[in-house]
Amino acid sequence: MVQITLPDGSQRNYDAAVTVAEVAASIGTGLAKAALAGKVNGQVVDTSFVIDKDSSLAIITAKDADGLEVIRHSTAHLLAYAVKEIFPAAQVTIGPVIENGFFYDFSFERPFTLEDLAVIEKRMTALAAKDEPLVRRVLPRDEAVAYFKGLGEHYKAEIIASIPAGEDVSLYREGAFEDLCRGPHVPSTGKLKHFKLMKLAGAYWRGDHKNEMLQRIYGTAWATKEDLQQHLTMLEEAEKRDHRKLGRELDLFHVDDHAPGMVFWHPKGWAIWQAVEQYMRQVYRDNGYQEVKGPQLLDKGLWEKTGHWDKYRDNMFTTESEKRDYALKPMNCPGHILIFKQGLKSYRDLPLRYGEFGQCHRNEATGGLHGIMRVRGFTQDDGHIFCTEDQILAECVAYTTLLQKVYADFGFKNIIYKIATRPEQRIGSDEIWDKAEHALIESLRASGCEFELSPGEGAFYGPKVEYTLKDAIGRHWQCGTIQVDFSMPERLDADYVGEDSARHRPVMLHRAIVGSLERFIGILIEETAGALPTWLAPVQVKVLNITDAQAEYARNVVKTLQNQGFRVEADLRNEKITYKIREHSMQKVPYLVVIGDKEMASGAVAVRARGGQDLGVMSIAEFAQKISADVTLKSIV
Repeated sequence: MVQITLPDGSQRNYDAAVTVAEVAASIGTGLAKAALAGKVNGQVVDTSFVIDKDSSLAIITAKDADGLEVIRHSTAHLLAYAVKEIFPAAQVTIGPVIENGFFYDFSFERPFTLEDLAVIEKRMTALAAKDEPLVRRVLPRDEAVAYFKGLGEHYKAEIIASIPAGEDVSLYREGAFEDLCRGPHVPSTGKLKHFKLMKLAGAYWRGDHKNEMLQRIYGTAWATKEDLQQHLTMLEEAEKRDHRKLGRELDLFHVDDHAPGMVFWHPKGWAIWQAVEQYMRQVYRDNGYQEVKGPQLLDKGLWEKTGHWDKYRDNMFTTESEKRDYALKPMNCPGHILIFKQGLKSYRDLPLRYGEFGQCHRNEATGGLHGIMRVRGFTQDDGHIFCTEDQILAECVAYTTLLQKVYADFGFKNIIYKIATRPEQRIGSDEIWDKAEHALIESLRASGCEFELSPGEGAFYGPKVEYTLKDAIGRHWQCGTIQVDFSMPERLDADYVGEDSARHRPVMLHRAIVGSLERFIGILIEETAGALPTWLAPVQVKVLNITDAQAEYARNVVKTLQNQGFRVEADLRNEKITYKIREHSMQKVPYLVVIGDKEMASGAVAVRARGGQDLGVMSIAEFAQKISADVTLKSIV
C-alpha cells in the first residue's frame, strides 16, 4: 500500500507502486492531460517517476513556475534535436534554462545565421507536432562516455567524463535524438507549443577564452500563446528603450575599446549624473550621514584580512609598487572601517553613518559587459552604519523607509523585497547568523513589507535584504541592499567604548540605495524611454527664436532662467521654427520656449510641454515658477 498526500491535505491510497502520471489520471482526465511533471517530497520529477513509498505529491502543470521551467528545459532539448536533424555534423554541448527562456551551445564548422534560426525554429515546430515521448534511461558513467564518443559527441563525452567514476548518468530520448540530462522533462514534445528562437551569440567552451568559440542559440518558451506574445511585445518595447541606443541618440555617453567597461560621459549625460549624485548627497545630509572618501588602492593584506581576497581576487585589478601588492577596491567597506578606527569611539557616537560616492573597479569578463549597466568601473552611493546590536532593528526600519522615499522620487513605487540568507561558504558562527537574519526579517515586518526568502544567497559575511524595482514594462532591477555584518569589524579589530567602559565590537550595516550610479542611470533612461522628468533632464528648457530679430531677447531669457539654477539652452539657428521644435522634441526636452515678436514685445514666452502640449503664453516669472514646482515636487513628467 502506498499513501499519497496531495497539496490540499487529502490522501489517496494505491495497492502498489504508482507513477506520477497514474496519480494524475486517478484524480481526473483534465489533470492527467495537463500534467507536465510532479513534485514528490519537494523534488521535481518526470510524470513517469515511480512512487513506491508514502509520499507527498503535487502535480505540476503549465500554470506553475516549476512547470514553466520544465517547458523551457525541454524546449532547449527540442532545439538541439532540430539542429542535429538539419546539421548532423554539429556537436551539442550544454543547454540550460535561463531567465525567460533557454540557450544551447553548439560546435559547428561555421557560425549560424539568422536565416538558420528560421529554419531551425520551423523544424522544432514540426518535431513538436509529432508528440514524441521523452523517455529516460540510466547508464554507468563510463558506458555513457563511450556511447557519446561513438556518436561523435566529444563535448558531451567530456562533460560526462568529469563526473566522478562509478556514478550513473541519466539520458533522455525523443525520437532519433538522445541527450545527457538530469531532467525532469515534459512527457512528450507535443507539450511544447509556444516558443521562439531569439538571437545568436558566441560563447567559449566552459567559459575559457583559450577554448573553442561555440555557437550559442537563445530562445524563449512560454505556457500560452498570450504569454509568449506579451513577452515578445515587452522585448520590442525594451529595444526601443535600450539605454545604449538612447545614449547615442541623446548624446549622453559612450563606451570605447580604449577603456573596456568604462564610461565616457558627455556633457548632457554628466548633467544627469550630477542631478542624481547631488540628490543623493542631500539624502546623506538629511538623514545623518557623514560623507567620506577613501583611496582607490589598498594593500593586498587588508583584502586578505577581510576575506575578500579569497572570494573576489579573480575580479580584482591588482598592481605592485616597491615590492608591495595592491588592489583597486572592488567595494568600499574596508576603507570605511579604517576611517571608523581613527580616534576613540564611544557608544554615544553610535549609530555612526558614513556615506561615500565610492568609485570601484571589478574585472568583469568582456562578454558580460553591457553598456553602462554592467561595467568594470562604477560609482556606488555606498554607506556603512556602525551601531550596537540593539540599534540594528531601528536602523534597518529607518533605512527601508528612506529607500522607499528615494525610489518614489525617481518614479519607482513597485518594490520587491527579498531576504538572502546564509550561504554554504561563509564566515562567522551560526549564532551570529541567527541574530543577523532575525534582525532583517523583523525589520521588514516592522516596515509592513511583504517579502520572500532567498536561501543561501547572502554575502559571505552576512545576510542581506535585496530591494528590487519593477519598471514600466515589467522588468526587475535589483538595486538597493542592506546587509548585517558582525564579522568584518572583528577581522579588522574595530571597537568602541561601551557604557560599561569596556571595549565592544560594533555591528556594521552595509547599505546602498541606487547602487551603481551608472547602472541606475541606465535603468532611469530605459524606464522613461529617455524622456527624463524635468528635475533630472540634462536640458530642462530649450529657447527657440522664430527670426533673428528675437535672438537677443532669447539670450536674455536663457540667462534669466540659468541664473535661477535651471539647465537652459538656446537654439538661435536660422532654421524654420517647425524644424527646431521637431528636432528638440526628438531630444525629449521637457519644455520648449518659442519666442516671436509678440512674446518679445510683451516680455513673455510661449511654452510647449513635452508631448506637444501647448501651455500658452506666460511671463518668464510664471514659467520659472512652473519649472521650480516640477523640480521641487520631483514630478514624473
